[in-house]
Amino acid sequence: MYQRFIQKPIENRLFKSKIIVIYGPRQAGKTTLSEAILKKFGDDGLYLNCEVDSVKRELSKIEPAQLKNFFGSKKIIVLDEAQIIPNIGLVLKTFIDAYKDIQIIATGSSSFDLSNNIKESLTGRSIEFNLLPLSIGEVVAHDGLPSLRSFEEILFRFGLYPNVYNNKDDQNAMHREIENIQSNYLYKDILMLEDIRKPKILEDLLQLLAFQIGNEVSLNEIAQKIGVSVVTVDRYIDLLEKTFVIYRLKALSRNQHNEVRHSFKVYFIDIGIRNAIIQNFNPLSVRDDVGKLFENIFIIERLKKAMYAEEFKNYFFWRTYDQKEIDFIEESEGMLFAFECKYSEGKIKNATRNTFLKSYPKSDIKIITKDNYTDFLIE
Repeated sequence: MYQRFIQKPIENRLFKSKIIVIYGPRQAGKTTLSEAILKKFGDDGLYLNCEVDSVKRELSKIEPAQLKNFFGSKKIIVLDEAQIIPNIGLVLKTFIDAYKDIQIIATGSSSFDLSNNIKESLTGRSIEFNLLPLSIGEVVAHDGLPSLRSFEEILFRFGLYPNVYNNKDDQNAMHREIENIQSNYLYKDILMLEDIRKPKILEDLLQLLAFQIGNEVSLNEIAQKIGVSVVTVDRYIDLLEKTFVIYRLKALSRNQHNEVRHSFKVYFIDIGIRNAIIQNFNPLSVRDDVGKLFENIFIIERLKKAMYAEEFKNYFFWRTYDQKEIDFIEESEGMLFAFECKYSEGKIKNATRNTFLKSYPKSDIKIITKDNYTDFLIE
């Protein structure tokens, strides 16, 4: 089993009179992580699946004493998929106020629903973490870098969901598992919790976004292609981001007259899901999108690395109206760190480099290739 990097930070915050909230997509490993934490507490731990009707019924009670009776003498309780419980924020607030010595860990696969309820009721009472599919750093820590390199093409094609990558020796099993996640879990929370009546619009939108990774997204263009309003497209993209399907990368603009503003690109949290959406698991040697796959993987892995290290950064891409562009920029402690992704050996154009450094003279630019990208993703 892969050791998740956020396990230790979570364990360091247990029994601080705070509810631990773990957000992340379904099948990313929240249950496995929770059980690994509970295991250390033996009989003092309790796991509850909130999708089970009897559990849902008991946890819908707001009276703290009734909940305490349901939990028994347990000292640490995991509420898995807690967003299913009505008024979960209020339920947790009343309980933690009454029983500060009991540790609650609540997981949720749909952050827009669980987060809204949590934040309305648990101001100052919760600590939040995100768990995404496996990171390259986690894979290397468990398997070693040579193993990662030997299965690199598998990663590019099928992604890093734990149940997918665990089958890395069997491509047919990987294919079945990623298709299962895409078919049975990808849209579940949006369709259930947001009462979306036309799932085909969601599917069509994802198809268009999957073909546009690394490119700027035009809401007007997408709206015209799928026959809905710009407002609807924007809302669906927001939901897809909040349910950990995609990530929006915004343009960097610090009032330079020639910089693109108010624009964004979309990347998929897991590249295997992207490939499943467009039904393309072909070997890299016959694909024309390898550069985009590489860019998507690198950017998302940098986000995971910072997230699990609890480093707080701002993220952008940069482009000017005369087509000078840098793929990915991190802002940390007042500095800009720029990354240009070139799967094969490549250079950044001098005009692009000079323009960017003239605008942001204290910045640093790195060229990321298939040969050096792991240097920036593992400790």
